Amino acid sequence: MPLRFVSDSLLATANKNPDKTAVVIDGVEYKYHQLETAARKLANVFIENGVERGDRVAIYMDNTWPCVVGIYAVLLAGGVFLVVNQQTKADKLHYILEDSGSKILLTDITQEKQLINGLHDLEVLKGVICSGNAEKVQKLTLANKTVFVKHFEHILETAVEFTSDINKTPSDLAALIYTSGSTGDPKGVMHTHLSMTFALNSLVEYLRLSEDEVMINVLPVAFDYGLYQLLMAVHLGATLVLERSIAYPAVLFKLIDKYKVTSLPGVPTIFSMLLSIHKREALCFPSVTRVTNTAAALPADYINDLQEIFPNALIYKMYGMTECKRVCYLEPELINEKGRSVGKAIPGTEVFVLNDKNEIASPGEIGTLYVRGPHIMAGYWNKPEPTSKMLKSGAWSSDVVLCTQDEFYCDEDGLLYFVGRSDDIIKTRGEKVSPVEVENMLHGIEGIRDAVVIGVDDELLGQSIHAFITINDDSDLNENKIKRLCAQKIENYMVPQKINIVDELPKTDTGKITKKSLSKTQ
Repeated sequence: MPLRFVSDSLLATANKNPDKTAVVIDGVEYKYHQLETAARKLANVFIENGVERGDRVAIYMDNTWPCVVGIYAVLLAGGVFLVVNQQTKADKLHYILEDSGSKILLTDITQEKQLINGLHDLEVLKGVICSGNAEKVQKLTLANKTVFVKHFEHILETAVEFTSDINKTPSDLAALIYTSGSTGDPKGVMHTHLSMTFALNSLVEYLRLSEDEVMINVLPVAFDYGLYQLLMAVHLGATLVLERSIAYPAVLFKLIDKYKVTSLPGVPTIFSMLLSIHKREALCFPSVTRVTNTAAALPADYINDLQEIFPNALIYKMYGMTECKRVCYLEPELINEKGRSVGKAIPGTEVFVLNDKNEIASPGEIGTLYVRGPHIMAGYWNKPEPTSKMLKSGAWSSDVVLCTQDEFYCDEDGLLYFVGRSDDIIKTRGEKVSPVEVENMLHGIEGIRDAVVIGVDDELLGQSIHAFITINDDSDLNENKIKRLCAQKIENYMVPQKINIVDELPKTDTGKITKKSLSKTQ
């Protein structure tokens, strides 16, 4: 049976191998038939409460069983899912829910404070489905009295499974993936079933994966790299060990050994942690046959140590962006010879570098990278101007290409090398951070007169966030106090690692702050 929709792979595996473990979460093994049944029950509740084809359902959760069930339930109901990082605070949650027009929110009672403060004045939102302590869920009081509140676990105990088929096509939207933008407001990247299933097929092809894989994921499912670990595992009919974080490395090591994990995705901060431990006490995980890296460049110096830790693993360096999931990858056989390259286009797609004259760049010539293929986004939700900046007319009729806005060059062999980002977006800890969003938050702190935020290259984080601020003469603000206030308002990964309190910020004759001069001081 052809897999035209993202949820088709779940139905196929649940039919073929119902008792195979789909996901392992908090030590509990959930089978494919359990995931299908739970998703069908929740899908039925979505539909009974007004979710129709194309409606958005937001999932504001950590890497949990309800989150996994929610993603597939939305798809089975014909809706469009969006996963909101659990670190997101009330104001940003409100913005995303309002911008997306989400009809239902699936969340956890641990988010009670943000729910109380973030769900006001949302005309489209009809209900909240909340997991966790049933008594607390029953007592949850929201500002908007018209919004219903239901208990997730009660639904799984009592609801009837949805067994009908929703009329839809592969060109229908499947997901909105919110990512920070240079304007300061998050943008919803629109992906169709077609773009996502194509990406999944291409990923599993070049990663040489099979249904026998046991994958592990410690990255947030709200982050597309983390999300696709789940989608790939289910697409393959494989098993995913889903963890909330890597806060306790020893737990990760035990899980790899216990489940004989074969595939480990990571970002440089994770690998740096592993290398640090390895230098104190040698690590070795022979079961792992795939190690992948994206989000920030994997330092070439890490390769030898990673090969010691994972002696049987193919190591993949990759480059991607939410707007097309993945752009390119380096064949693992070239990792020692071409360790600074991010390789070539993923299967079924095309990439090219254009110089300032809009011509194909010569080897070694720096230009802007363009991407062509079915995996390209449909645009940004309700944002035509930013969409037009990224999606351009191609060389063929009705052809659209993605302008990454990033600078690259190719070598004589046609392999790509990342040079830098054309915009101000900061990539830190595998997350994209808008400096404008952090600046807006800083400007809201009483006592701060002016603020500017930049990204500074960091071997561990990819980039670290540095803020330069001026404060009022009568203010008692200091670096630690500002960091504490930041942590109350924005996600932890967005809090600046360094706060520089200065007398004045460098400005041009027109009064615009010059970030380049600040970068030189770091």
